[in-house]
Amino acid sequence: MPFTAAVVLGISGAFFTTSMQSASKLAPRDGYINSLSGVCDVQVQCSDNSNNPICKANGQTAFGKANNCAETLYMP
Repeated sequence: MPFTAAVVLGISGAFFTTSMQSASKLAPRDGYINSLSGVCDVQVQCSDNSNNPICKANGQTAFGKANNCAETLYMP
């Protein structure tokens, strides 16, 4: 009986961990577009979910701050 309980807890933990990792990828991320006075300084809401289209706001592509504001982000 204890062995069966350990197996059930182990399998449940694996599914829980996988679902939490999927949820974190869908969380909103800060993206940035250019303003008249600066580059990559207007914050917009984007996502890491690559199944969505590229993140855009006000007709501009939004980027993450990584790699000098060259990180590709997607629509939330």
